[in-house]
Order: sequence, then structure tokens, then C-alpha cells
Amino acid sequence: MARGTIAVSISDRAGTVLPAATVGDPVNGHVVANDGRVGLLVRNTGSTVGRTVTVRLSGTLDGQAVSATRTKTLAAGADALFGPYPKDMYTASLLVDVDNAELTIRAIKIG
Repeated sequence: MARGTIAVSISDRAGTVLPAATVGDPVNGHVVANDGRVGLLVRNTGSTVGRTVTVRLSGTLDGQAVSATRTKTLAAGADALFGPYPKDMYTASLLVDVDNAELTIRAIKIG
């Protein structure tokens, strides 16, 4: 299955209105374009159970392909900010997986 694309909103010093949240897709996951200044704001909208988000990263270190995951369990009602992921270390696409649709995601370009 194809991953759902999450659009990136641009933030600046004057501030920005946050984009509408994308509901997490636990089956297909998501992809976010990465220019090195993208942060992911993830919220657990549930009221009772912790939910887990995983950001799958790949890049190159000393000419060798490497991959890593950043996983965090968010308590009910909690937020977490991931990133940014510098382009000289990570690829142009961030893969985001969630374990439940109670997680929402916003992608924000910082600066």
C-alpha cells in the first residue's frame, strides 16, 4: 500500500496558524518531504490509552547506508515534537508509522 503524504506548512518569525492535523493511518503509514527543517508535531487525541509513533530514518554515514527508528509512546492527550532531521544526514523523505488512528500528525517547516 502507498503511504499517505502529509503536506508541510511553513512557519516564520511572525508565527503561523497550525495546519489541520492528519489522522494517523496505522495500515499504510505516512511520508513527509524533508528539507532538513521539518518538524513533526504528533498528538495522542485519545483519552485513556498511550499510543506509539515511529519515525523511520535512513541516511548515509561514511558512505554506508544506515537506518534508524525513533519511537515514542505518547500518553493520552500528550504531544511530542520530532525533528528537524538535517538533509546532510537523512534522506528527503521521512516515513512515519502510528499504531492507532488516535494519533494525529502535523508537519511544520521551521524558519
